[in-house]
Amino acid sequence: MKRVLIVKVTSLGDIVQALPVVADIKRAFPGVQVDWAADEAFAELVHWSESVDRVLCAPLRRFKKARRWGDLKAIWASIADLRAYRYDFIIDIHGVYKSAIIAFLARSSRRIGYQSQDLGERGAAFAYTGRFGPRPQGNAWHGMRISAGEALGYEVEGPPIYNLRLPEPVREPFESGSAPVAAFFHATSKDDKKWPLTHWVAVGRELAERGFRVVLPWGSAGERAEAEQIAAQVPNSTVLPKMSVTEIAQMIDACSLVVGTDTGFVHLAHALQKRTVMIFMATSPSHCGVESPYRSISVGDGQSVPPISATLAAINYVLSEPLESAARQRSTVG
Repeated sequence: MKRVLIVKVTSLGDIVQALPVVADIKRAFPGVQVDWAADEAFAELVHWSESVDRVLCAPLRRFKKARRWGDLKAIWASIADLRAYRYDFIIDIHGVYKSAIIAFLARSSRRIGYQSQDLGERGAAFAYTGRFGPRPQGNAWHGMRISAGEALGYEVEGPPIYNLRLPEPVREPFESGSAPVAAFFHATSKDDKKWPLTHWVAVGRELAERGFRVVLPWGSAGERAEAEQIAAQVPNSTVLPKMSVTEIAQMIDACSLVVGTDTGFVHLAHALQKRTVMIFMATSPSHCGVESPYRSISVGDGQSVPPISATLAAINYVLSEPLESAARQRSTVG
């Protein structure tokens, strides 16, 4: 096998958690080239992967919102890049119309996708010449690895390998100092995924007492206002300026601890091997959570608001061992 195309178009957290599929394929087939098709909005993230050989992208999301002629021309031009090589396999681990169209337009006689009951949009089935087995129960991220292995005929082995390398920051993400830094990702795309601001304040105060400095990123005016409410009540905390995706990733990489709700940047923190606590209110931690011994842990049952005590216990857990010990522990898992 010479070349494989992975199709996973959006979103940030899903793409992050799909990246280990590339390392799995390259372990199973040394020397294989693995390309990746994504929406332009998330292409920079895929470029950070040292395992992906070629990143294909188009402004699909932007065109859907604005319907600009320039974006349509960019999409049309991207088809030439998509068809530049013939692929031995195309693996669509997204399963909606746009990913199926990408798979159909690319050059291959073997296009593998989910079974109809597992598709995000059932009409996507038109593009596939073969199907994965039934989607495995349990963790969705491990399930993607299983599905790709079924398609290409290999067994999944060991913990996920993300293999990310961020570009060097142009400037420091926050003022340096002797205190360890904890980032709070309090903002979410949906209100039912939010953890109460009073809970963030309580955890922030506890971390401040332990000598941490809390930093608060944001993406909208409303999120900034909430960050300012938290910072006003937490000693030695800072509301960060508006940052790009790359700058937020670099900020995460400079932190000692990341605490946040079920959002893409917290999944990225896990992939960057930061000490990570992910809080669940309305989504399933068993399906979408993160876990790595003494480094990453999910809190909550996905149906109720986790108490402050549970989050503090999770923070204690991920801070309980030096990273070197946690790394040794991880090497024995899987």
